[in-house]
Amino acid sequence: MEITQSAGRRTSGARKWWALAGFGAATFAAAAIGGLGVRGTSAEYQSLEQPTWAPPSWLFGPVWTVLYALIAIAGWLVWRRVGFGPALWAWVVQLVLNAIWTPLFFGAGRYGLAFAEIVAMWLAIGVTVALFRRISRPATLLMLPYWAWVTFAAALNLAIWRLNA
Repeated sequence: MEITQSAGRRTSGARKWWALAGFGAATFAAAAIGGLGVRGTSAEYQSLEQPTWAPPSWLFGPVWTVLYALIAIAGWLVWRRVGFGPALWAWVVQLVLNAIWTPLFFGAGRYGLAFAEIVAMWLAIGVTVALFRRISRPATLLMLPYWAWVTFAAALNLAIWRLNA
């Protein structure tokens, strides 16, 4: 069994992979909550007035699948370096905010509240990126596509809110 030294703690090879599975499960839980928030809302979303630059609804699933994988790996890389500390608390906060946004926007149709929430999520991702930057460049880079997509999603949320108010 391989033993590595990381930030003063010893982790076995098997423990590292179980931890990766745990980070994957956490992001899957956020995705699942979001998935419940969009169940049966496709027709409602299509009926909304949308900006001309809105992507087709089929694109969201594949994009989020990739992003959730990147988010999980980024959290795991930071955990491997420093364990569970402030950077991972920020990671948890942004993930919880991620899980809340979809039910607000799709399930409740609260576009203004969803916009306020996505701004908070965007800020939490920024804090996470800043904290990750001090620990792991690869983890930081893995979070950047997510932050970019949430920037786009926030602009789309704002546009839909304004067009449908």
